[in-house]
Amino acid sequence: MPSKNIKKNVKKNVKKNTRKNHTALVQGAEPTIDRMKHEIAQEFSVKLGPNTTSRANGSVGGEITKRLVAIAKQQLNGKSK
Repeated sequence: MPSKNIKKNVKKNVKKNTRKNHTALVQGAEPTIDRMKHEIAQEFSVKLGPNTTSRANGSVGGEITKRLVAIAKQQLNGKSK
């Protein structure tokens, strides 16, 4: 069984998963992604913010991912022809 000191050290070394720790792979993509986020939130009638449930916020994030994957597939299909 791990000692209490090891557990404390592990907790100290784990980074919090916040947006501040994420860096964009494509420079300048943030405004476009942010616009997409707000458009999807409006479509889903989700008011973004700290008082919104993680389920509602997650549905917006999931839809962003779906749409980005669809865009990438279209671009890849266009390049392969």
